[in-house]
Amino acid sequence: MQFHLNGFKPGSPEVADAARVVAHTDTLPDKVDVLIVGCGPAGLTLAAQLSVFPHIRTCIVDQKEGPLQMGQADGIACRTMEMFEAFNFSERVLKEACWINEVTFWKPDAAKPGSIVRHGRVQDTEDGLSEFPHVVLNQARVHDFYLDFMRKAPTRLEPHYARSFVDLEVDPSASEHPVTVRLERTDAAHAGQIETLKARYVVGCDGARSGVRKAIGRQLVGDSANHAWGVMDMLCVTDFPDIRHKVAVQSANGNLLVIPREGGYLVRFYVEMDKLGQAERVASRGITLDTLIAAAQRILHPYTLDVKEVPWWSVYEIGQRICDQYDDAPEAEADTRQPRVFIAGDACHTHSPKAGQGMNFSMQDTFNLGWKLAAVLSNQCAPELLRTYSQERQVVAQELIDFDREWAAMFSDRPQQDGNGQSEGVDPEAFQKYFEQHGRFTAGMGTHYRPSIICGEDTHQHLATGFVVGTRFHSAPVLRAFDARPMELGHVAKADGRWRLYAFAGARDLPGHADSGIDALCRFLAESSDSPLLKHTPAGQDLDAVFDLRAIFQGSNRALHLEAMPSLLCPSKGRYGLKDYEKVFCSGTRADQNIFDLRGIDKVQGALVVVRPDQYIAQVLPLDAHAELASFFAGFMRVKAT
Repeated sequence: MQFHLNGFKPGSPEVADAARVVAHTDTLPDKVDVLIVGCGPAGLTLAAQLSVFPHIRTCIVDQKEGPLQMGQADGIACRTMEMFEAFNFSERVLKEACWINEVTFWKPDAAKPGSIVRHGRVQDTEDGLSEFPHVVLNQARVHDFYLDFMRKAPTRLEPHYARSFVDLEVDPSASEHPVTVRLERTDAAHAGQIETLKARYVVGCDGARSGVRKAIGRQLVGDSANHAWGVMDMLCVTDFPDIRHKVAVQSANGNLLVIPREGGYLVRFYVEMDKLGQAERVASRGITLDTLIAAAQRILHPYTLDVKEVPWWSVYEIGQRICDQYDDAPEAEADTRQPRVFIAGDACHTHSPKAGQGMNFSMQDTFNLGWKLAAVLSNQCAPELLRTYSQERQVVAQELIDFDREWAAMFSDRPQQDGNGQSEGVDPEAFQKYFEQHGRFTAGMGTHYRPSIICGEDTHQHLATGFVVGTRFHSAPVLRAFDARPMELGHVAKADGRWRLYAFAGARDLPGHADSGIDALCRFLAESSDSPLLKHTPAGQDLDAVFDLRAIFQGSNRALHLEAMPSLLCPSKGRYGLKDYEKVFCSGTRADQNIFDLRGIDKVQGALVVVRPDQYIAQVLPLDAHAELASFFAGFMRVKAT
């Protein structure tokens, strides 16, 4: 973590200098750049990202009276933990959360079909998939961390609660604030009062019954599995031996999923209930908490379950639904009309909680959208960039729904009694194998973006086979050269809207050598009229304000000399022109942690890995592909952004 760049400042370095002294009031602003409707995980991820940009006026509203106290979607995938690191609160989550390390599988006892026996045990995520584990934590705590981040950001952003979305209207002819939004106050002191504000952009993160979605004429399309499930968080006394593991139980009396919760005592049960009729809704069944507990007790037989307290419970129907587009711009008007209203999270896709992707996938939606909105509002990119949000996220959501439909069907099916595939139901062994095969998907690593203006082709993929274009940047250990600090390379990327350029040195790439590819790249970036740094970085800003260049050399840091480094790898920054000594890394001397080997980087030629602000790989290029690099950014960035 770097601070004191523009002068010594005591106190917590996490508290940024306020961009403007504007105290949060109960009154909504008349005009904003971005209005976010909904303070769920998707809305707060977007608000947190936009809060770091002092020049962007953001407002977030929610119909609740205040911050969430009890969460519903509490599983946090490995990929989400990587994103939390970009917001500087991954360590807080790790400290409080329950870590999911193993999954056990239970099936009917062949000798006593009314009882269950353990038949399998697997590692939750494969080795090396991420530097972070899969964890479980009250969703409300995740909200707390985002809110804390927002309060410390330059804009000191705070939500406006007790506001219910009424409607919106878009004026395509207006250039400044074309979206007019009406909100109704729901607090006792102002109940029924209508507030109106204008926005450049509106993002609906207001759940499966989204008013924003309805206002732009989009709808969720899909089907229901006509199956009811109950969920409850409980404090209980039980002799079930795997109560602190993630457990999938298939029994003759039904199925359930056990999720251990944070704190060492709390546990969540997902309990299968009866199949619903074709047009039946779960509310008509009158399912009670006692019904859920009794079902769980039957499924766990011969083990006992004595429930002492249930802080939260609910029943729901399994279903998979999705919108065909995530913004308001008609496809027929793509050449003349840019999107102004977006939807994210449950507002545009819903699925079962079995794969644990509801909250996680929703946050990835707005992590994708946030940097794009910031780039357009900063005049760094043309508004056409915003079309890539729906193009990218709708496709990967459809893939998730297809996976979830099959996974949920297997989980809800009865286990085969004979285990040889001759009877009806799902083979418990096949169920376990399916879980293992799709571990990357449930860990949040299933996203693979297709080629677009911001995601290149895989022409040079052979130079870094472990950094697959279109997938998230897979971090690995490195040694920071000039203070010998071991760290994860991916952790230098923060949620600040910057692009990362990771230059991996070739075999003969030592600074100062005449044929050094790193030196040549730095000269191009620092001197050429085609340089993306010079063309797209606003005048008066630090050279790494838009593009954060990092170099990774092979071998020991002791072979690297500061005085030989190109100035771009030790730039002068801030009002004092202080040197940044944290741009250079090496692979170190531990063979089992060599990033070049771990990520399949060509040790002879090296490689340039271009990573987007949302941590996804946009390009893998040769170090000397200067023209190709310049052409890529020229395709969507404006010259000399101001």
